[in-house]
Amino acid sequence: MNDILLITGMFAATFPVRYILFALAGRFNFPATVSDALAYVPPAVLTAIIVPAVLMPSGETDASLQNPYLSGALIAIGVSWLSRNLLLTIIVGMTSFLLLKHLVF
Repeated sequence: MNDILLITGMFAATFPVRYILFALAGRFNFPATVSDALAYVPPAVLTAIIVPAVLMPSGETDASLQNPYLSGALIAIGVSWLSRNLLLTIIVGMTSFLLLKHLVF
């Protein structure tokens, strides 16, 4: 019963806010400065998620190259910068991370 109440409460808290935004979409335009600022939201959110996971994999800050998360991320950044290919970046980044984690460190 608690699960049903929890899900119902989450629905009641999130659905109206999202529905209002979808219902109003296209009915008005943001000023150019707001639209330009909103373009930076996805990179900022992804950075806020990824950086702590890379620099603090075990709960303590580890900014050394012995950290396979950081080494794999740096390799992925290099591949991304050179190739501009998302799929290649993901494949090389994950492969290098797994090799570094299980074979090297």
